[in-house]
Amino acid sequence: PNVSEPPLLSPSAYTALAVLMGLVSAAGILLNLLVVVVSVKHRQQRQPLSYALVNLAVCDLGCAAFGGVPTTVANAMGYFSMGRLGCVLEGFAVAFFGIASLCTVAVIAVERYMVVCRPMGAVKFQTRHAVGGVVLSWLWSFLWNTPPLFGWGSFQLEGVKTSCAPDWFSRNSGNMSYIAIYFLLCFALPFSVILLSYCQLLRTLRQVSRLQVSMGGSTNRVELQVARMVALMVLAFLVAWLPYAALALTVMLDPSLYISPQIATVPVFLAKSSTMFNPIIYIFMNRQFRDCTVLTLLCGWNPWASAQDSIAGDKTVYTQSNTRKQSYQGLEGEGLC
Repeated sequence: PNVSEPPLLSPSAYTALAVLMGLVSAAGILLNLLVVVVSVKHRQQRQPLSYALVNLAVCDLGCAAFGGVPTTVANAMGYFSMGRLGCVLEGFAVAFFGIASLCTVAVIAVERYMVVCRPMGAVKFQTRHAVGGVVLSWLWSFLWNTPPLFGWGSFQLEGVKTSCAPDWFSRNSGNMSYIAIYFLLCFALPFSVILLSYCQLLRTLRQVSRLQVSMGGSTNRVELQVARMVALMVLAFLVAWLPYAALALTVMLDPSLYISPQIATVPVFLAKSSTMFNPIIYIFMNRQFRDCTVLTLLCGWNPWASAQDSIAGDKTVYTQSNTRKQSYQGLEGEGLC
């Protein structure tokens, strides 16, 4: 790839993409870096789930820094200028951090399922499970993203030729076998875990809500908050990643289908935008973490804090059983501060 190749877009279109990706990348870097800094600074009440949330921030930070920034520069120039080696390195970095992020979301989904749907189960989600899930996410991503570096599969320019990714289009048997396995284990498997876990979680929340209403009570504020948070989690995740996965699957199943580079670029940008969505939805909707962020940014002063907010235990959720109480308390109060 070089400047001599005919551009696929007009200079103004490339500039618009550069501005868009630049804003998304800057937001992703700043928000995820803030998450990591606040998490390290406020460690005294760290919960097991916090390890997965912080790891998600690290993954998204890597995607924004090693994927978003080079893509921004390439779009600003109107072509990919880093050569073949740069394409391989950028493609590997984005895929490595991206799949680790997907796997981490799956770990979070499993934790939510265990806390709310199986609170009395034989296995309790503890710190060792969170750490194990984090380590497994990195190992799994490394395992399936390194083969192209050694000849099984490859990284190629995608979309409007300003970013690199696994080669979904090559029809040789070696590449097709790699892509098929890669799609099943790095996309289909995490997607299935996430969807199944969150569907069961929403079902449980609705059951508890109906039970309270039938007994003359009102739906608890925390239940509604958790339901909204989970709905946003699933919606943002699907919006960001399903189009890219669908594009990859379509190319695999119908090699003769022509997809214009302009259309193929849309899923790429949506997937990379998840680096901005995740810290907002997964962490900043957590009130305790939000308070810790304010304290960090304002050097210990929280202008919105009240005496009632500072009393420990105010977030206890009164439901019809202690089990449900602990479940919802875990969902709302997994703070890092």
